[in-house]
Amino acid sequence: MWTRINSILSKLLLLLSLVAFLILGESHLSAQTAWADIRQIEEAPGQLLYQSQHSLRDQAGYSWQVVLFKQVKDATVTGVNLRLVGFPGVADFSHPKPLEIKIETGEIFRAEDEFADQSPAPNVGQYDFKSVLLKLPMNQRTLLLLPIAENRTVSLQIPPSIILEWQTLAQN
Repeated sequence: MWTRINSILSKLLLLLSLVAFLILGESHLSAQTAWADIRQIEEAPGQLLYQSQHSLRDQAGYSWQVVLFKQVKDATVTGVNLRLVGFPGVADFSHPKPLEIKIETGEIFRAEDEFADQSPAPNVGQYDFKSVLLKLPMNQRTLLLLPIAENRTVSLQIPPSIILEWQTLAQN
């Protein structure tokens, strides 16, 4: 009888361990997801701001705020911009260099610097993304190559789900 109870308890323990491994292990085995914060803000009567915000890490592990926003005034899109904000003192943007967007095929797109004349802070860059966004494929790896001071480049990998979200935001 004890042998049978011991066997049942062993199988139950094994089953619970397997379930715990699947629940806890899945989060470590899957790719890191980026959480979106999508907002619609009425800045003034007839003037709306649509915003998609993500926090992504560069190749060195530093966190960046990546914000795509669309401005609409009287039902007309006045701009689609990508703002990138790094931790102060870690990386300063090299203005007025354009942002380069590289896709898996090797093709490179460029977005012009919106802060060419003056940036609100050295760690903030903003780029005109309207003409670039709809050219980006949703099924390929996309890298943002951030122009950093001292001729350095920081790369941020943008998942296809974020590209899809951005394109949906831009088209609606």
